[in-house]
Amino acid sequence: MKKIKIPIEKAIGEKIPHDFTRISKEDGYKGVLFKKGHVIEKRDIPLLKSIGKNYIYKLILNEDEIHEDDFSVALAPKLAGKNIEFDEKPSEGKITFRAKVDGLFKLDRKRVLKLNSISIASFPTIHGNFPVKKGYQVAAFRIIPLVGKRVVLERALSIADKPLIWVEEYKIKEAALIITGSEVKRGLVQDRFEPLVRSKLEAFGVNLKEFTIVGDSLREISQVFEQFSKYEFVVLTGGSSVDPDDITKKVLKKCGVRFVREGNPIQPANNFSIGYYREKTVCVVPAGALFYKATAFDVFLPRLLAKDKITRKEIAEYAIGGLCHFCKVCVYPVCPFGKV
Repeated sequence: MKKIKIPIEKAIGEKIPHDFTRISKEDGYKGVLFKKGHVIEKRDIPLLKSIGKNYIYKLILNEDEIHEDDFSVALAPKLAGKNIEFDEKPSEGKITFRAKVDGLFKLDRKRVLKLNSISIASFPTIHGNFPVKKGYQVAAFRIIPLVGKRVVLERALSIADKPLIWVEEYKIKEAALIITGSEVKRGLVQDRFEPLVRSKLEAFGVNLKEFTIVGDSLREISQVFEQFSKYEFVVLTGGSSVDPDDITKKVLKKCGVRFVREGNPIQPANNFSIGYYREKTVCVVPAGALFYKATAFDVFLPRLLAKDKITRKEIAEYAIGGLCHFCKVCVYPVCPFGKV
């Protein structure tokens, strides 16, 4: 690459070689002041000097080189998979990627790391399995220098031979809720699970079609579960601790539910359990979910609604990052809790 240095006062009529950024902490502003290709006019000189541009560089690229904008434009369509949209034109050499639908953000972790191992590449993403709304930014790509080698672009394209990021839509649209506990059924304790579970499901577009309260009876729980098992997603609450009279999971196993694992290493809500019944998803939510804003239920719920098949090994991996920080102001899910 050949660079011709031109004093800014003599650069009238020259094209700006890349986006020029203005940053003002006082104004809370960071953005493009002049776009690549802008033809400099006399009135632009004071503004250019205000951002430290006393010279302009006229770039002449070699045949084996590619501008940062062109690098990003060439790679972006390869990185983006299902339900991902991205900028048509770069800004400051960067293309951003956003969710086209509400859903669960997914990534190919191994190949994202491989792409970022290229020294000039910058492809940060949000965490995988993160629930996103339509329009939410999930990733951004740019190269760090102004100019890259075409052979490096070819290497990046070979890594992106299939998409690196995508969004899975939530597949479960209806659910049923069984609240267990003789004390609740008899009215000795006010039920707080129904509004809680309903609100959490509705946040993901799921309609709670039916709910009922049953006593701590093997027969009663099993009968209601058989009725509600017509739904794709059945949530049961209560009766999941270590007490001998907490029989919810015991009843479900007798009904034929196959638990991936009874309990999980996340705190709070160690006793949250995931199971399957004739390809239907079943989960047991412990009482701890009533007290804390974010628990194991919140960590796994988006994945369950997207019909991710969660393995025993994956559940164990949630141990690292699975301890809540118990912040005074909870900002979940934008926090480290439950991120692997």
